[in-house]
Amino acid sequence: MAKSSAHTPVTVVPGGDAYLNASRVKELCAQALKARPDAELIELDATNADQYAFDEAVSPSLLSDVSVVRIDNLQNADEKFAEALVSYTKQSVKDPASASVVICQHEGGAKGKRVLDQLVKAGARKEDVPDLKKPDAQLNFVYKEFERRKRRVDPSAAQQLIAVLGGKTGELAAMCEQLCFDFDDNPVGLERVNQYLTANPQVTGFAVADKAMEGRTAQAIVMMRSAVEQGTDPIALIGALAMKLRTLAKAAAVKSGTISQAEAKTNPWVLRNATKQLGGWTSAGLSHCIRMLAWADEQSKTNGGDPLYALERCIEDISHKGR
Repeated sequence: MAKSSAHTPVTVVPGGDAYLNASRVKELCAQALKARPDAELIELDATNADQYAFDEAVSPSLLSDVSVVRIDNLQNADEKFAEALVSYTKQSVKDPASASVVICQHEGGAKGKRVLDQLVKAGARKEDVPDLKKPDAQLNFVYKEFERRKRRVDPSAAQQLIAVLGGKTGELAAMCEQLCFDFDDNPVGLERVNQYLTANPQVTGFAVADKAMEGRTAQAIVMMRSAVEQGTDPIALIGALAMKLRTLAKAAAVKSGTISQAEAKTNPWVLRNATKQLGGWTSAGLSHCIRMLAWADEQSKTNGGDPLYALERCIEDISHKGR
């Protein structure tokens, strides 16, 4: 992190995960307002705000001598706005105690990188947030969400949360909070997580696929029909079954050495689980089931098609490993 003096009135939060970026900006604004109870919060969007709006925001007003200015989308700032911000940063570091606090949100990337570099050089503080693109980083995030509430979570439960909500950090954070609020279990286990994710068609589809893969045809069909009766769209279940089989195909390809684990581009835990389920499957059987799901998908999209019958056929075929 560059120039991380606590007395620097200007802070920039560039890039990283969009949810974490927004959360950090919000936290910094709250901290600044707590430290200066007399300050007013002024929000600007650099996409349409100009240098005059910025100058006015950081200047004393009738209500307050100082303000906390939140600037969103700094990457979209025009040249004059950027110049005014850099100039203010240089002045404010000389007398931080009487300066207004400015917190800038920047989406990262090449756009607006120049203003970012100029601000840091002028004395602004840069706060980096993680991007959470890798499964390990997502897993770490889930553990920390439980830890900060003084709670623990089973590794299998954390992995399930990531398998379903991995790319949706906001939903992931909300789910961790909800689980801690609603249950006293410590650690929170897989059963509790699945209890909350059952409304998610992907989870229901995975559960149906797991039952089918264990050869429990009747149970899988009952589970599927119950989900549809409760309002789950058959096409969502078909999608989840197809995703499960594609993961199985990737696991088979990794096992045979056709592709590497990195090339599979799949959560390592999900891949390990799929590898355990490979017993008895052949590439012909897998291909047949994937073709059947494509047919079921067609049935659910055409008038006069029977998606439930098509889903049952697919479940039966998966139970028999495509034979």
